[in-house]
Amino acid sequence: MVDTARMQGFINGLWDEAVVPTLVEYIRIPNKSPAFDPDWASAGHMDAAVKLLEAWARERLPALPGAKLEVVTLTGRTPVILIEVPGEIDDTVLLYGHLDKQPEMTGWSEGLGPWVPVLQGDKLFGRGGADDGYAMFGALSALLALKDQGVPTARCVLLIEACEESGSYDLPFYVDHLADRIGDPSLVVCLDSGCGNYDQLWLTTSLRGLTAGVLRVDVLSEGVHSGDASGVVPSSFRILRELLSRLEDPKTGEILLKDLYVQVPAERIAQAKVAAEALGQEVYAKFPFVDGMQPVSDDLVELILNRTWRPQVATIGVEGIPALKDAGNVLRPYTSVKLSLRVPPTFDAATAGGMVKALFEKDPPYGAKVSFDYDKAGSGWHAPPLEPWLAASLERASQQSFGRGVAMMGEGGSIPFMGMLGEKFPRAQFVITGVLGPHSNAHGPNEFLHIPTGKKVSGVVAQVIADHAVRAKLAKAA
Repeated sequence: MVDTARMQGFINGLWDEAVVPTLVEYIRIPNKSPAFDPDWASAGHMDAAVKLLEAWARERLPALPGAKLEVVTLTGRTPVILIEVPGEIDDTVLLYGHLDKQPEMTGWSEGLGPWVPVLQGDKLFGRGGADDGYAMFGALSALLALKDQGVPTARCVLLIEACEESGSYDLPFYVDHLADRIGDPSLVVCLDSGCGNYDQLWLTTSLRGLTAGVLRVDVLSEGVHSGDASGVVPSSFRILRELLSRLEDPKTGEILLKDLYVQVPAERIAQAKVAAEALGQEVYAKFPFVDGMQPVSDDLVELILNRTWRPQVATIGVEGIPALKDAGNVLRPYTSVKLSLRVPPTFDAATAGGMVKALFEKDPPYGAKVSFDYDKAGSGWHAPPLEPWLAASLERASQQSFGRGVAMMGEGGSIPFMGMLGEKFPRAQFVITGVLGPHSNAHGPNEFLHIPTGKKVSGVVAQVIADHAVRAKLAKAA
């Protein structure tokens, strides 16, 4: 049904002529997610990003007869872009992405910056291009390529949110508000995930949950001379280290709270072995280790399972400690750290937060004032088994676009929308993929979009939507 060469040629041309130039302009906009810019509404950057994407889409909707676009804004909430494209088949496909961004982060290489788009070969550097500004363009490119050949499709709904990097706390309200217009999709496509390499399609089979919170230890009402107090007043930093050791083995990084673990499904272990064989040392070599640094294990399968199915904690922020240039000989009154705890895909994140809070606050050393306040709890997601038609479609699409078969692996990050959709649409099949591959460094410095992968993923989406229509038509006939 689909002329693959013509389809990919159409997508490549559209990306070169219109997608990449627009992504360049998008990267210039500092539309940080609300969690990182409380004044986002008055700043106007989010509205600017929405208007840019809206204008691009509206210019191309005439090629999709009957298509409608609306920017929906509920009072006090970030906007969403909703695009409805009629289809010839009585079924629905939901395509998802987001346009809000992570904050700047330090450490960008000379000449690069979060809001400075730079094209270097096949890479477009700057914040948000790969995570996940390309999503709307990729989805519409796929639909336009199918329309170019007159390939029938189901009705397609594109939902682009502006709160994902803050935990998607606005999205449930929009999903309820737009329930009649979204319908009951049998296929969900999410373009906000990663890829193990740029040589084949990577399907995300699970996402870890996230509990983030602030652990604070107070020992004094004000700082005092360290020469007078040290050895008498326990250091808040030492107490904090002791508390963290209740949760994490400081030598291995293993989470000691055994109740946070789940049994890893056998098929996910098998897929991790296949992924480890495909990736080799790239499992860890993709990270910018300093000279002489090594990963926590030399077992590649264990590393994959660590980052996809096992709980891990990271300290991502600190307060109460002066900068080095301002450090006087003072025993400080308190130390506070922001913790990011990743939990297994099938573990309830709020439950995890409560367990960690109880662990930290019980029996505080020396009677110190200890508090753990978790401000974010988003559960993970575990994909339902692939139906045979979708497994075959993904394999064929990967071979056509990349020249290699599809690979499957869990992701260590979170996409809160997926868990929500999994509960809301239990009959749906899921295609979760993305362009965040080795060294693309989402959320960090030097983030980039690998443009050829963006084009190929768009081609995969087109093929899967075409195959879905065939499957839906046969199902209706039966």
